[in-house]
Amino acid sequence: MKEKQEVFMIVLQQADVYVPDFAGRQDILIAGGQIVKMAEHLDCREAEVIDAHGKIVVPGLIDQHIHITGGGGEGSFHTKTPEVQLSALIEGGITTAVGLLGTDGFSRSVENLISKAKALKEEGLSVVCLTGSYSYPSVTLTGDVKKDILFIDEVIGVKLALADHRSSNVTLEELIRLASDVRVAGMLSGKAGIVTLHMGDDPQGLNKVFDALKQTAIPAKVFHPTHVTRNPVLFEQALEFLRLGGWIDLTAGSSREKSCGDYIEIAKQRGLDPSRITLSSDGQGSWSNYDECGSLTQIGVSSVQALHQQLVRMVKENHFDLAEALSYVTSNPADALQLKHKGRLQEGMDADIVLLDEDLAVDTVIARGKLMMKDRQLLVRGTYE
Repeated sequence: MKEKQEVFMIVLQQADVYVPDFAGRQDILIAGGQIVKMAEHLDCREAEVIDAHGKIVVPGLIDQHIHITGGGGEGSFHTKTPEVQLSALIEGGITTAVGLLGTDGFSRSVENLISKAKALKEEGLSVVCLTGSYSYPSVTLTGDVKKDILFIDEVIGVKLALADHRSSNVTLEELIRLASDVRVAGMLSGKAGIVTLHMGDDPQGLNKVFDALKQTAIPAKVFHPTHVTRNPVLFEQALEFLRLGGWIDLTAGSSREKSCGDYIEIAKQRGLDPSRITLSSDGQGSWSNYDECGSLTQIGVSSVQALHQQLVRMVKENHFDLAEALSYVTSNPADALQLKHKGRLQEGMDADIVLLDEDLAVDTVIARGKLMMKDRQLLVRGTYE
């Protein structure tokens, strides 16, 4: 007869809790990877007690755009960026990641992507993936986007580049077919079934998406355009797409002059619903600049730390209430990706929790109920770190 496995428990005591709305000072009991109980006072002698007095307790951040196997390569083989490290994610307060490919869907593969996702899961985080890359037809594991979504646990949708000089310049018919396939596969598998669109600088912007919505019954929520602050025309199109019921994703750290908060304020001033706006880091992807002839002039690596940095910037510079700022990196992406047990601190939800200090720096990280960092000291590192 098997012995019953002991359930490890943690109690966070006297924390200022944001769920992400402010819920006052509470204790939180964690067991079996979930939030078991939240109350003003809990007495559980069997649990490890963490004194959270003076700390701000928030949901773990959800980053829905990370090149977990590395990105880049536009400046030849030596410019391929490295894989993400577990420690970087933990230090950035990220407990849930969405892995995807970029320009390079050739030397990088969906097989490699899913393997890395499984590795990060084994090391303690929650990870899902997008099949495909910039190109069309989409690179897949099974040979079919629909089957990837249906039968591979980690895959929740597909990636595609649109209006970019590195894209495959899909036709309207190809875009409609891909979105239709992804929509149905998502419904059959109980997953989000999304088409994440890397948006480039081409003047056509989201025009093909608007045409697809006009000509079909595909819901706007299937398309998830990202990098939408790349230029003013694209951002105006993104606001129109938001008005039509779609989701838009802003890339943290993409502009030094404007924060994501500046763009969100514009959306709110137009009377648009900010609950369908999300932020992501584009972590481990390459950022690149090109001259008027299309020649590469600069290239670098984006950091997963940008997501937390943007959260802090929105509070300190844009004067957002912390609860609202948190929604764009916790509850909103959880809803967008249909991650039902993520993004909120409630009984029965996954115990993905971050403790911030009074300056909003990441102090302690709990992922799936396991302490990954405490008092700014990493307790868990990647296998080969």
